[in-house]
Amino acid sequence: MALSWLLVLLAVTSTTLGTNPGVTVRLTNKGLQYGKQLGIAALQEKLKSVQIPDFSGSQRVSPIGKVKYSLTNIRLVNVGLPRSAVDLVPGTGVRLTIGEAFMNLHGNWRVKYLRIIKDSGSFDVSVNGLTISTVIAVKSDAAGRPVVSNTNCVANVASAKVKFHGGASWLYNLFSKFINKALRNALQKQICPLVDKTVIGLNPKLQTLNVLAKVDKYAEIEYSMTSSPVISQSSLELNLKGEFYNIGKHQEPPFTPAAFSLPSENNNMLYMALSAFTANSAGFVYNKAGILSLYVTDDMVPKASPFRLDTKTFGVFIPQIAKQFPGLKMKLLVRTDKNPTITFQPNKATVEATGTVTAYAIQTNGTLSPLFVLNLETSVSADMFVRGLNVGGRLTLNQMKLSVGTSYVGEFSVGVLDSVLRTVLKLVVIPIVNVQLDKGYPLPALGKMNLVNPQLRIMKDYMLIGTDVQFTS
Repeated sequence: MALSWLLVLLAVTSTTLGTNPGVTVRLTNKGLQYGKQLGIAALQEKLKSVQIPDFSGSQRVSPIGKVKYSLTNIRLVNVGLPRSAVDLVPGTGVRLTIGEAFMNLHGNWRVKYLRIIKDSGSFDVSVNGLTISTVIAVKSDAAGRPVVSNTNCVANVASAKVKFHGGASWLYNLFSKFINKALRNALQKQICPLVDKTVIGLNPKLQTLNVLAKVDKYAEIEYSMTSSPVISQSSLELNLKGEFYNIGKHQEPPFTPAAFSLPSENNNMLYMALSAFTANSAGFVYNKAGILSLYVTDDMVPKASPFRLDTKTFGVFIPQIAKQFPGLKMKLLVRTDKNPTITFQPNKATVEATGTVTAYAIQTNGTLSPLFVLNLETSVSADMFVRGLNVGGRLTLNQMKLSVGTSYVGEFSVGVLDSVLRTVLKLVVIPIVNVQLDKGYPLPALGKMNLVNPQLRIMKDYMLIGTDVQFTS
C-alpha cells in the first residue's frame, strides 16, 4: 500500500495546467525509502508464485549413451531480496533496482537409459545473483486518477545450480550444466511478468485516492492535480487543486490561489502545505450555501451569564426596548454578508468576517418584532490542528466592531451593546462554530493511510504539516 502511495504522488494529470495549486505535497527521500520497504515486501510475496514448468528431454552422456530425463513438480521454497534501491528519476518517475537476490526450489526427477534402466529421486535448485531493474511509469485515467504500468524491466539470473538426490543422481550430475541453463532461462522469463503483475495490482488501490473528498452535506474538496509533479533526485512535489466546492455544483470563487513554496526540509516522510486559498474557498462555499448564519435564543446563553436575551436586559442599555416591548424574550440573527477571509502569517492564523446582527422581540404569539440591525466586524484567531486524516481548528475572538445599520426603536449609542454582543459571540456563536471546526476537514489520503506524529505550523500564506506515514493492511 505504501508503494501505491508513492506512485500516486508521481501521477501526471493536467486538468488545470498553469494555475497555482491550493495544496502542495512533498515526498522526501525518507518517505521514498519507507515506500520501498513495503513495496519490496509486496514484490517478494509475488515472486513466491514463480512456477517452473516440467522439463523433459534427452541428453547423450558418455559412455552410457542416450539418457531420457524429466523434471517435475518444481516449486519455490524460499526467496530473498537482500539488496534493493529505489530512487526518483528527475522528470520521469521511479526506478527500482534489486541485486543479489536468491531463490531455492525443490522438485522430482526421473531418468531412463540403456532402454530398460529407470530411476528417480529429488533435486534442489539454488538460484543466485538474481537482478531486477525497472522503471514504473504513471499516467492519468479518464477520471483524473493515476494508473501505473511497468516499463523497461530487465531481469537476469547469474546462476542456477542443481543438486540431485537419490538413485542415480551421480548420472544427472554429469549433465547438470545443461539443466542449470534451462532452469535459469525459465526463471528469467517469469520475473518481469511477475513485476508487471505487482505494479498493475496497485491500480485498484490507487483508485482509493480521495480526489473528491466529501466534507459534509454541503461541501467537498477536490484534490486533483494542477500540473505535472516536480521531481528532483531527492524529493518530489505534487501540486493539487485543494479547493472546496458545493456538492454537485462546482463554481469557482472570485479569487485565485497565490503562489507559495515549501521550505527545504526533509526530516519527515511527507509535507503537506494547505494555502489560504483552500481555507477561503471553504468560506466561499459555506457562505454561498447560506449556512453562515445562526439564530441565538436565551436558552443558548449559559445560565451563569449576567446577560439574558430579553427586553429587560437590553432595556437597561436601550430604554425604548423595555418600554415598547416589556417582559419579552429576544432572538438574535447573526449572519455573514460577505465571504469570511483567512490569512496566514508566521505562527498566526486570522479570520476576518463581516456581517449583521438583527435583534427581534418574540411576541407571546411567536411573532418576531424587529428591534434593530447592527453591522458587525470581527477578527478571530484560529488555532489549527491535525487529528487523524483531518485538519481542524478552534477560534478565539480578538476584536469586534459594531455600528448601527437600522433601528426600529429610535436612536441609541451602539457602544452600550458592546459587552452584551461580545458575550454572545464568546459564549454562544464561536463555541457552536468550534464544534463544527473540531470535526475537521479531510486531507489528501490514500487507502488505509495513517499520519505519525504530525506537526502543524503556520507559515506565510499557508499552513505546513510535516509528518511520517504508516499504512495498515
